[in-house]
Formats: sequence, C-alpha cells, structure tokens
Amino acid sequence: MTRYKIILEYHGRAFVGWQRQANGLAVQEVIENAIEKFSGEKVVTHVAGRTDAGVHAIGQVCHFDLEKETDGRTVRDAINFYVKPHPVSVLESEPVDNEFHARLSATKRIYLYKITNRRAPLAVEKGFSWHIPQELDVDVMNAAAETLIGKHDFTTFRAVGCQASSPVKTLDYLGVERDEGLVLISARARSFLYHQVRNMVGTLKLVGLGKWTVDNVAEALAARDRAKGGPTAPPHGLYLTEVVY
Repeated sequence: MTRYKIILEYHGRAFVGWQRQANGLAVQEVIENAIEKFSGEKVVTHVAGRTDAGVHAIGQVCHFDLEKETDGRTVRDAINFYVKPHPVSVLESEPVDNEFHARLSATKRIYLYKITNRRAPLAVEKGFSWHIPQELDVDVMNAAAETLIGKHDFTTFRAVGCQASSPVKTLDYLGVERDEGLVLISARARSFLYHQVRNMVGTLKLVGLGKWTVDNVAEALAARDRAKGGPTAPPHGLYLTEVVY
C-alpha cells in the first residue's frame, strides 16, 4: 500500500464544492471516480481544504492510498485522463510517507480573493472575480485588515453551520493590494473558520467604499457576533492557492 499526495487545480463553478454531496457533483467524486477507473480500487481522498461551491483552487492538496504498484507520474497522467471533461487538473503527484496527512499535516493554508474594481462589467473574468464598480480605497482596506491579524475569537466572521470546535484562530497575514484594475486580498493561517475569508473580504469592501472605518472593523471583531460583521463575499472570487507542510 502506497500513499500518494497530489496537488490539483479546479474551476469551482462546476462543482458543489470539494466534499461529496447528494445535491450535485463534487470535486472529490470526480477525483475518486478517476482513481477507481485507473486502478480498479475504491479509495477515499483526504483533502487539505474543503472548498465550498464556486470556490476555485490552484494549489489544493489531497492524499489517498493505493495497493496498485505504480509511480507518481503515472498517477498524475491517469487521473488527468479520466477526469475529462471536468475542469480539474492534477499538477503534481508523488508517493509520500504513510504518516503524511493532507489536512492534519498542513501548517499553513493560503487564500487569494480577487476583486475586479472598474466600471465596465466582466467578460473574460466573469465567474473568476468579484466585480465592484465603485472605486475602493485600498490603503484604508489594508489598514483595516491589519486589525484582524493575530490570535482572536473570530465569531463575527464565522458562518452559521461552522463545525470548528472553537472560534479562536490565529490569522498570520491579511493584506490588500492593487494591481491596476484588480484588488487582491491575501490571507494566510494554519486553518480558517467556515466562510471566514469571505466574511472578512465582505467587511473590507465596506471599508473600501467608505461605509465603515478601521475602528468599525475592530469593534466588529470585538463584538464576537456574526450580525455585527459585513456581508459574505461571493465564492467565485476566492482561490485556495497553496498549502504549506
């Protein structure tokens, strides 16, 4: 029995999320079906981050165990052949120690949220970025983001239905920058609460529009009440970019 680690990317709009669900096609189902067609084995994949419906990934990681004797290159190419025509691609595949666990061994998860900040509507980037036509003040957004960095009770940014045992998380980095017509929000932590990144982004949008101040964000965090936070940003601007081990 050999354990394989794979790194993959996928277009989130095509799926109900990573995890298998009764209401539609999940990335997990596509990957596990492809592995079965290639190896003849039914496997269960374990993933670093269970992305929601509409959320994209360019650096998702999962692992699984195979009895079949093969190698990483063959695993990568075989899965990519059998996932067709779904928008999923295995970028890398390698055998790893049986102690490796895609979720439990991860020390950092890095997300990017992409906002297109221009008057004109989206054409090419539709479904891959949140369109906000009003001009955003990136400097004040970044100042507000800094108030959220560190170890806090993030109940204000925790969605109903979150299964985490505690609302306390340590946010290592949250930064906002402009790249011409794009506003890019990067978040890094060992783990996040359900919808935490999207709820923080929705709150920072209010700051960028001048509807909230930096102090309002600090007050919302201290309130530890979801009703005191900003709206949830849409899923299609969010990308899981990297998992660090």
